[in-house]
Amino acid sequence: MARDLNSSLRFGFLIHDVSRLRRVVVDRSLKPLGITRSQWWVLAFLSRRDGMTQTALAADLDLTKVAIGGLLDRMEGAGFIERRADRNDGRARRVYLTRAGAKMVNTIREHVEAVELEILSRVPEEQLNQAADTLRTLKDTLLEMLGSEAEEAEGTELDLMG
Repeated sequence: MARDLNSSLRFGFLIHDVSRLRRVVVDRSLKPLGITRSQWWVLAFLSRRDGMTQTALAADLDLTKVAIGGLLDRMEGAGFIERRADRNDGRARRVYLTRAGAKMVNTIREHVEAVELEILSRVPEEQLNQAADTLRTLKDTLLEMLGSEAEEAEGTELDLMG
């Protein structure tokens, strides 16, 4: 069965708009914590893979090495992270959550959980499960289309809830 390209394009824009609006709502809920989107994304990635190299973190966040360096400088100054030399590669630096960073991750999760529950409150469980299945299928298709680049992109799914 042929697909209507206009419907497909609208679907893509809808996914983009929902994602953008969700980020805005989450940012707004985290603003009282005094943390930026870039900072909470760093914390979220480190909560999943503590000890990432700065280079890997930059790639996952789609930032340049200069941009990640400045961001990490500020976060280290705030006490959320610490950087250490890699034991096997003297050129690489690994990034670790501090106790304060781990505590902030838990605080962020509490805020995000409340926002997520509100966002999803009007969607019946069955519809939510179907939507999640559809999005996973789309993600799998996109990863297949990326081929060898898929290994890099595959690790970017983030769950701030735990």
